[in-house]
Amino acid sequence: MSADQAPAGCVVPQSGRSVLVLAHTGRPEAVAALTKVVHRFAEAGIQTVMTPDEASALSRQDRDRVVQCELEGAVDTAELVIVLGGDGTILRAAEIVRGGDTPLLGVNLGHVGFLAEAEREEIVGTVARVAAGDYRVEERMTLDVRVVHDGVVLASSWAVNEVSVEKANRERMLELVVDVDGRPLSSFGGDGVIAATPTGSTAYAFSAGGPVVWPEVEALLVVPISAHALFARPLVIAPTSVVGVEVLPGTGDGGVLWCDGRRTFAAPAGSRVEVRRSPQTVRLARLSTGIFTDRLVAKFGLPVAGWRGPREPQGPRDAGGRP
Repeated sequence: MSADQAPAGCVVPQSGRSVLVLAHTGRPEAVAALTKVVHRFAEAGIQTVMTPDEASALSRQDRDRVVQCELEGAVDTAELVIVLGGDGTILRAAEIVRGGDTPLLGVNLGHVGFLAEAEREEIVGTVARVAAGDYRVEERMTLDVRVVHDGVVLASSWAVNEVSVEKANRERMLELVVDVDGRPLSSFGGDGVIAATPTGSTAYAFSAGGPVVWPEVEALLVVPISAHALFARPLVIAPTSVVGVEVLPGTGDGGVLWCDGRRTFAAPAGSRVEVRRSPQTVRLARLSTGIFTDRLVAKFGLPVAGWRGPREPQGPRDAGGRP
């Protein structure tokens, strides 16, 4: 039986290494990158696993190079999940690997791509590094969130980047009160509020005026969105804290809860949204040994002209300038 005839619920062979590859196959450049990855892994003797839907974007000859499986049966047996796409595609993959042992490695085919580890022009080198096992794994914190109304849990979800409570009606402000660890902090009207992880500090929270937080820092960010208030500054709080956002009664259509901009739930007037650190993490595979500062400069194209760097301290000199 050829790979493209394999049943959707197939079992990946355990005789060798396998990598699950996910791609945004709606764009020609993604299909070209995917084809290159499949070829390189085949040459390295590593089995490429794909979903039938995404494998259908390949030529018939290349489909014969991969094992086609539904995600449920492929993730646990894969050494790594490689994602070809932008941050949205990587966030979709995070839903699959969260809480498990399989790390995620993103190759950016989008714009900024802060979650990605490599760029499209680095695909060949990336596959070579994976084949050599030359990568390290970082644990990234995620958030758990729930919506409670009159003591009833209306919805619960999670996020890698951020949770946002936003107005449901664009013509009206959303009236909120924010508390931290069960103590009220401030009430205001505006477009909403964001609770983000350090990973998400360069995403929606950054666009709303929040600080950039280094990934090694364990913290929660609270960032108001277009708030009409004297005290509506971004906050960096302890990772053990619980952020509460109450949608005040009389707020018309109420609010909407968004998780990573992917999953949405109603937050009606009178409801309470609670955000806390999740016990489950997402594991990201890293190839670079550079520090986060370099990543910021590269992704945002920050100007660093004129920088000379630290100089070695010099000891005392005599009157002639000699050490």
